[in-house]
Amino acid sequence: MAVLHAWRAARVTPLGELNAPPRMTAVALRLAVQVVLVWSLWRGLYAQTGTTAGLSRDQAVTYAVLAVLASRLRELDQYAGRDTVLQHMHFGTIVYWYLRPLPPQRYYALRAAGEQLYGLAWALTGYVICLALGVVEPPASAAAAGVFVLSMLLGQWVLYYVMLVLDQLCFWTVRNTAAMLILMFAQNLLSGVYAPLWFFPDWFVTMSAFLPFQATLSVPLSLYVGRIPLSDAAFQLSVQAAWVVVLALFTRLLWRRAARRVISQGG
Repeated sequence: MAVLHAWRAARVTPLGELNAPPRMTAVALRLAVQVVLVWSLWRGLYAQTGTTAGLSRDQAVTYAVLAVLASRLRELDQYAGRDTVLQHMHFGTIVYWYLRPLPPQRYYALRAAGEQLYGLAWALTGYVICLALGVVEPPASAAAAGVFVLSMLLGQWVLYYVMLVLDQLCFWTVRNTAAMLILMFAQNLLSGVYAPLWFFPDWFVTMSAFLPFQATLSVPLSLYVGRIPLSDAAFQLSVQAAWVVVLALFTRLLWRRAARRVISQGG
Protein backbone atom coordinates (compact mmCIF):
# COMPACT_ATOMS: atom_id res chain seq x y z
CA MET A 1 0.00 0.00 0.00
CA ALA A 2 2.83 2.40 0.86
CA VAL A 3 4.49 1.73 -2.50
CA LEU A 4 1.19 2.41 -4.28
CA HIS A 5 0.76 5.71 -2.46
CA ALA A 6 4.33 6.69 -3.35
CA TRP A 7 3.80 5.83 -7.02
CA ARG A 8 0.56 7.82 -7.21
CA ALA A 9 2.16 10.85 -5.58
CA ALA A 10 5.27 10.75 -7.79
CA ARG A 11 3.29 10.69 -11.05
CA VAL A 12 0.85 13.52 -10.24
CA THR A 13 2.57 16.31 -12.19
CA PRO A 14 4.11 14.23 -15.05
CA LEU A 15 0.68 12.82 -15.89
CA GLY A 16 -0.48 16.36 -16.58
CA GLU A 17 1.89 16.48 -19.56
CA LEU A 18 1.76 12.84 -20.62
CA ASN A 19 -2.02 13.05 -20.98
CA ALA A 20 -1.79 16.23 -23.05
CA PRO A 21 0.35 15.62 -26.20
CA PRO A 22 0.03 19.25 -27.37
CA ARG A 23 1.68 20.38 -24.14
CA MET A 24 4.54 17.93 -24.68
CA THR A 25 5.00 19.24 -28.22
CA ALA A 26 5.05 22.80 -26.90
CA VAL A 27 7.67 21.85 -24.30
CA ALA A 28 9.89 20.22 -26.93
CA LEU A 29 9.63 23.23 -29.23
CA ARG A 30 10.32 25.69 -26.42
CA LEU A 31 13.35 23.71 -25.27
CA ALA A 32 14.71 23.53 -28.82
CA VAL A 33 14.21 27.27 -29.37
CA GLN A 34 15.89 28.10 -26.05
CA VAL A 35 18.91 25.95 -26.90
CA VAL A 36 19.26 27.52 -30.36
CA LEU A 37 18.94 31.04 -28.96
CA VAL A 38 21.50 30.66 -26.16
CA TRP A 39 23.88 28.84 -28.51
CA SER A 40 23.63 31.71 -31.00
CA LEU A 41 23.88 34.36 -28.28
CA TRP A 42 27.05 33.08 -26.65
CA ARG A 43 28.77 32.29 -29.92
CA GLY A 44 28.00 35.85 -31.00
CA LEU A 45 29.30 37.32 -27.74
CA TYR A 46 32.60 35.46 -28.19
CA ALA A 47 32.94 36.30 -31.88
CA GLN A 48 35.54 39.00 -31.18
CA THR A 49 37.24 37.58 -28.11
CA GLY A 50 38.97 34.40 -26.98
CA THR A 51 38.58 34.05 -23.22
CA THR A 52 36.38 36.11 -20.91
CA ALA A 53 35.90 35.66 -17.15
CA GLY A 54 38.05 32.54 -17.36
CA LEU A 55 35.75 30.87 -19.90
CA SER A 56 36.49 30.12 -23.53
CA ARG A 57 33.76 30.25 -26.17
CA ASP A 58 33.15 26.51 -26.07
CA GLN A 59 33.02 26.50 -22.28
CA ALA A 60 30.54 29.40 -22.19
CA VAL A 61 28.30 27.86 -24.85
CA THR A 62 28.37 24.49 -23.11
CA TYR A 63 27.52 26.09 -19.78
CA ALA A 64 24.63 28.09 -21.22
CA VAL A 65 23.09 25.15 -23.11
CA LEU A 66 23.42 22.83 -20.11
CA ALA A 67 21.76 25.48 -17.94
CA VAL A 68 18.77 25.48 -20.27
CA LEU A 69 18.56 21.68 -20.19
CA ALA A 70 19.00 21.55 -16.41
CA SER A 71 16.18 24.04 -15.89
CA ARG A 72 13.84 21.39 -17.31
CA LEU A 73 14.43 19.25 -14.21
CA ARG A 74 12.05 21.36 -12.12
CA GLU A 75 10.08 23.31 -14.71
CA LEU A 76 6.93 21.20 -14.89
CA ASP A 77 3.57 22.98 -14.83
CA GLN A 78 1.90 22.25 -11.49
CA TYR A 79 -0.67 24.98 -12.07
CA ALA A 80 -2.49 22.97 -14.73
CA GLY A 81 -3.25 20.29 -12.13
CA ARG A 82 -4.03 22.92 -9.46
CA ASP A 83 -1.58 21.19 -7.16
CA THR A 84 0.70 24.05 -6.11
CA VAL A 85 0.87 25.05 -2.47
CA LEU A 86 -0.08 28.58 -3.50
CA GLN A 87 -3.29 27.35 -5.17
CA HIS A 88 -4.16 25.04 -2.28
CA MET A 89 -3.74 27.90 0.20
CA HIS A 90 -5.91 30.17 -1.95
CA PHE A 91 -8.76 27.66 -2.35
CA GLY A 92 -8.43 26.24 1.16
CA THR A 93 -7.75 22.72 -0.09
CA ILE A 94 -4.38 22.51 1.66
CA VAL A 95 -6.22 20.86 4.54
CA TYR A 96 -6.59 17.68 2.46
CA TRP A 97 -2.81 17.28 2.50
CA TYR A 98 -3.14 16.80 6.26
CA LEU A 99 -6.12 14.44 6.07
CA ARG A 100 -4.52 11.90 3.71
CA PRO A 101 -2.82 8.76 4.99
CA LEU A 102 0.40 10.14 3.43
CA PRO A 103 2.00 12.96 5.50
CA PRO A 104 2.20 16.27 3.59
CA GLN A 105 6.00 16.46 3.73
CA ARG A 106 6.29 12.95 2.30
CA TYR A 107 3.73 13.68 -0.41
CA TYR A 108 5.61 16.84 -1.36
CA ALA A 109 8.94 14.97 -1.51
CA LEU A 110 7.51 12.10 -3.59
CA ARG A 111 5.81 14.47 -5.99
CA ALA A 112 9.07 16.43 -6.40
CA ALA A 113 10.99 13.20 -7.00
CA GLY A 114 8.55 12.24 -9.77
CA GLU A 115 8.89 15.66 -11.35
CA GLN A 116 12.68 15.49 -11.30
CA LEU A 117 12.80 11.99 -12.79
CA TYR A 118 10.45 13.05 -15.57
CA GLY A 119 12.42 16.25 -16.14
CA LEU A 120 15.63 14.21 -16.13
CA ALA A 121 14.33 12.20 -19.09
CA TRP A 122 13.87 15.46 -21.03
CA ALA A 123 17.27 16.82 -19.97
CA LEU A 124 19.16 13.63 -20.84
CA THR A 125 17.45 13.39 -24.22
CA GLY A 126 18.38 16.98 -24.98
CA TYR A 127 21.93 16.45 -23.76
CA VAL A 128 22.48 13.40 -25.97
CA ILE A 129 21.14 15.29 -29.01
CA CYS A 130 23.28 18.37 -28.29
CA LEU A 131 26.36 16.23 -27.69
CA ALA A 132 25.83 14.37 -30.97
CA LEU A 133 25.41 17.65 -32.88
CA GLY A 134 28.50 19.21 -31.29
CA VAL A 135 26.48 21.92 -29.54
CA VAL A 136 28.08 21.08 -26.17
CA GLU A 137 31.48 19.73 -25.29
CA PRO A 138 31.87 16.39 -23.45
CA PRO A 139 33.47 16.31 -19.97
CA ALA A 140 37.24 16.62 -19.97
CA SER A 141 37.66 13.23 -18.28
CA ALA A 142 35.80 10.40 -16.59
CA ALA A 143 36.69 11.91 -13.22
CA ALA A 144 35.19 15.24 -14.26
CA ALA A 145 32.02 13.48 -15.41
CA GLY A 146 31.72 11.60 -12.12
CA VAL A 147 32.24 14.72 -10.02
CA PHE A 148 29.70 16.58 -12.16
CA VAL A 149 27.05 13.88 -11.66
CA LEU A 150 27.59 13.87 -7.89
CA SER A 151 27.56 17.67 -7.74
CA MET A 152 24.43 17.82 -9.90
CA LEU A 153 22.69 15.37 -7.58
CA LEU A 154 23.56 17.49 -4.55
CA GLY A 155 22.59 20.62 -6.45
CA GLN A 156 19.13 19.27 -7.24
CA TRP A 157 18.78 18.28 -3.60
CA VAL A 158 19.59 21.85 -2.55
CA LEU A 159 17.17 23.17 -5.18
CA TYR A 160 14.42 20.93 -3.82
CA TYR A 161 14.80 22.48 -0.39
CA VAL A 162 15.03 26.02 -1.78
CA MET A 163 11.77 25.51 -3.69
CA LEU A 164 10.23 23.91 -0.61
CA VAL A 165 11.06 26.98 1.48
CA LEU A 166 9.39 29.20 -1.13
CA ASP A 167 6.29 27.03 -1.03
CA GLN A 168 6.26 26.90 2.77
CA LEU A 169 6.20 30.70 2.88
CA CYS A 170 2.66 30.45 1.48
CA PHE A 171 1.47 29.24 4.89
CA TRP A 172 2.26 32.68 6.27
CA THR A 173 1.58 34.96 3.29
CA VAL A 174 -1.32 33.08 1.55
CA ARG A 175 -1.45 35.47 -1.45
CA ASN A 176 2.18 35.99 -2.42
CA THR A 177 2.26 35.56 -6.20
CA ALA A 178 4.39 38.69 -6.71
CA ALA A 179 6.80 37.68 -3.96
CA MET A 180 7.12 34.20 -5.43
CA LEU A 181 7.95 35.62 -8.86
CA ILE A 182 10.60 37.88 -7.36
CA LEU A 183 12.11 35.03 -5.37
CA MET A 184 12.10 32.76 -8.43
CA PHE A 185 13.90 35.43 -10.45
CA ALA A 186 16.47 35.86 -7.67
CA GLN A 187 16.97 32.10 -7.46
CA ASN A 188 17.57 31.82 -11.22
CA LEU A 189 19.88 34.83 -11.28
CA LEU A 190 21.97 33.79 -8.27
CA SER A 191 22.20 30.16 -9.36
CA GLY A 192 23.69 31.06 -12.74
CA VAL A 193 20.72 30.10 -14.93
CA TYR A 194 20.72 33.35 -16.91
CA ALA A 195 24.51 33.72 -17.10
CA PRO A 196 27.58 32.22 -15.40
CA LEU A 197 28.30 33.96 -12.11
CA TRP A 198 31.90 34.52 -13.25
CA PHE A 199 30.64 37.37 -15.47
CA PHE A 200 29.24 39.31 -12.52
CA PRO A 201 31.21 41.82 -10.35
CA ASP A 202 33.38 40.46 -7.56
CA TRP A 203 31.05 41.77 -4.83
CA PHE A 204 28.14 39.92 -6.44
CA VAL A 205 30.08 36.64 -6.62
CA THR A 206 31.19 37.06 -3.00
CA MET A 207 27.63 37.72 -1.85
CA SER A 208 26.25 34.72 -3.72
CA ALA A 209 28.87 32.48 -2.08
CA PHE A 210 27.05 32.95 1.24
CA LEU A 211 23.71 31.88 -0.24
CA PRO A 212 22.58 28.38 -1.30
CA PHE A 213 21.56 29.33 -4.84
CA GLN A 214 24.87 28.86 -6.64
CA ALA A 215 25.12 25.35 -5.16
CA THR A 216 22.05 24.35 -7.18
CA LEU A 217 23.43 24.86 -10.68
CA SER A 218 26.46 27.12 -10.98
CA VAL A 219 28.79 24.76 -9.10
CA PRO A 220 27.86 21.57 -11.04
CA LEU A 221 28.08 23.27 -14.44
CA SER A 222 31.33 25.04 -13.53
CA LEU A 223 32.81 21.65 -12.63
CA TYR A 224 31.57 20.21 -15.93
CA VAL A 225 33.16 22.89 -18.12
CA GLY A 226 36.34 23.00 -16.05
CA ARG A 227 35.93 26.54 -14.68
CA ILE A 228 36.26 24.98 -11.22
CA PRO A 229 39.24 22.58 -11.25
CA LEU A 230 38.93 19.05 -9.90
CA SER A 231 41.35 19.98 -7.12
CA ASP A 232 38.61 22.23 -5.66
CA ALA A 233 35.81 19.71 -6.18
CA ALA A 234 35.97 18.24 -2.66
CA PHE A 235 35.46 21.66 -1.07
CA GLN A 236 32.57 22.53 -3.39
CA LEU A 237 30.88 19.19 -2.77
CA SER A 238 31.23 19.63 0.98
CA VAL A 239 29.62 23.08 0.75
CA GLN A 240 26.71 21.62 -1.21
CA ALA A 241 26.29 18.83 1.33
CA ALA A 242 26.33 21.37 4.16
CA TRP A 243 23.54 23.34 2.50
CA VAL A 244 21.51 20.14 2.17
CA VAL A 245 21.78 19.50 5.91
CA VAL A 246 21.04 23.11 6.91
CA LEU A 247 18.03 23.43 4.62
CA ALA A 248 16.70 20.00 5.60
CA LEU A 249 16.66 21.01 9.26
CA PHE A 250 15.16 24.42 8.46
CA THR A 251 12.34 23.03 6.30
CA ARG A 252 11.57 20.37 8.90
CA LEU A 253 11.02 23.14 11.43
CA LEU A 254 8.82 25.04 8.97
CA TRP A 255 6.66 21.94 8.32
CA ARG A 256 5.96 21.67 12.04
CA ARG A 257 5.06 25.34 12.37
CA ALA A 258 2.97 25.26 9.17
CA ALA A 259 0.86 22.38 10.53
CA ARG A 260 -0.23 24.62 13.42
CA ARG A 261 -1.65 27.13 10.96
CA VAL A 262 -3.91 24.65 9.14
CA ILE A 263 -7.45 24.53 10.53
CA SER A 264 -10.21 22.16 9.40
CA GLN A 265 -13.66 23.74 9.80
CA GLY A 266 -16.87 21.71 9.82
CA GLY A 267 -17.26 17.93 9.59
